[in-house]
Amino acid sequence: MSNERILVVDDEEPIRELLRYNLEKDGFRVACCGSGEEAIKLVRNDPPELILLDLMLPGTGGLDVCRTLKANPATADIPIIMITAKTEDTDVVLGLELGAEDYVTKPFSTKVLLARVRTALRRKNRKAVVPEGDRIALHGIVIDPERHEAFSDSRELSLSVTEFEILSHLLKNPGRVLSRTQIISAVKGDSYPVTERSIDVQILSIRKKLAEKADVIETVRGIGYRMRDPE
Repeated sequence: MSNERILVVDDEEPIRELLRYNLEKDGFRVACCGSGEEAIKLVRNDPPELILLDLMLPGTGGLDVCRTLKANPATADIPIIMITAKTEDTDVVLGLELGAEDYVTKPFSTKVLLARVRTALRRKNRKAVVPEGDRIALHGIVIDPERHEAFSDSRELSLSVTEFEILSHLLKNPGRVLSRTQIISAVKGDSYPVTERSIDVQILSIRKKLAEKADVIETVRGIGYRMRDPE
């Protein structure tokens, strides 16, 4: 049983109570609030291990809460999972680019949400397990940054420089949804003139070279990509 503390931020009391019930049943400690302003105060006074954050809040909206917390070094590392009823992808993309860890859309399955919570907490706990220059290994794919070599089940992959960097970045962030802009920034820097469409082309090429392992790179429709989390 887990004992991590989770903050639920949603202006709808029935949703707060539903989440509280299921999270506590799963062994988590839970705090709840209904506004962005209160959420920021609670997090600053008693930082939780993870935040479930509704984007559609009165007053200070969820995106502003995310922006404020991620801009503060004291709270920047707290994983945020966005909860949204919106169908527009732009809000989800912006939240991810502000630093949110993941998202779920209303109506959501509590089983799926709990799985996302556990995954985000595992990811938080294993951060920095891949020191700079060390090999990265997942799903039978091995990346050696120092030698600039990549293998899939001992078969060497012939990757371009950009493909190598994209695959490395995805492997370092298993289970995390990454927007195309985030991938561009991580690989080329914020001001590099690369179109989002070019990322799609690079991903297609990487998948072809991974052959039977192509499905480890998942497409998140309208958002970007993620490396499948290890089971």
